[in-house]
Amino acid sequence: MRELATHLGLLAEEAAQQATRAAALPETEAGPDEQVVGPGVRYLHGLSSISTAINEALGAVRREILTAQPDGARPSAVLKEALESVRRQIAAGISMRTLYQHTTRFDEATKDYVRTVTEYGAQVRTLEEFFDRLIIVDDVAFISANEERTTAISITEPTIIRFLRDTFDKAWDRAKPFPFVPLHAAKAADEVVPAIRESISRLLVEGYSDKAIARRIGISERSLQAHIAAIKQELGALNRLQLGYLLGRNETTYVL
Repeated sequence: MRELATHLGLLAEEAAQQATRAAALPETEAGPDEQVVGPGVRYLHGLSSISTAINEALGAVRREILTAQPDGARPSAVLKEALESVRRQIAAGISMRTLYQHTTRFDEATKDYVRTVTEYGAQVRTLEEFFDRLIIVDDVAFISANEERTTAISITEPTIIRFLRDTFDKAWDRAKPFPFVPLHAAKAADEVVPAIRESISRLLVEGYSDKAIARRIGISERSLQAHIAAIKQELGALNRLQLGYLLGRNETTYVL
């Protein structure tokens, strides 16, 4: 995942350096909320502009839709709204794969949604953590350009699309199928909590803040504190300072 973060960081940096070129482009090449910064790279400013561009791509899809949705469970209203669209696209022969984080396995609305779209023919898997939000629709990709996700980058440059699709496929290969049959929370915990806590321990050693860790794992900060308390108890650490020392001394991430 570090390669993707580095690559996207370089992409954003290059785009910023080339921003002055956008002013020389004809007005017809970019809308009022768009900024063309290089071949196949376009900034979308504002949620409305982002939504419009994604919907246009989905309306023209012919082959596949790949989505990576971090931050844990999706709002139930969003999931319900997506069901009919997914049904139509699958019926039209579109391949669809979605990555969520492990924490979505505890959310009833998400489980119901996954059960339904899987019956349609979509595929859903989960990971403990992965890259930021990513949508690939045939030969166009969308990635977030700021932390608030109010600015996105639309990409059609084939080399970058190939890189992003390959990154998604590698994450997909490591992910676990989402259980769409009734599953008790305790069973879900047995399957995914060890991986979640392993990631938490690694991120603690790497110096990430609690807020950043919670966001990357897709849980609340309160839930994060519960996981950290369990890790401390297992390792016999009396406080966070000692926990950091024990994790660093072991030079490995914690495995339950």
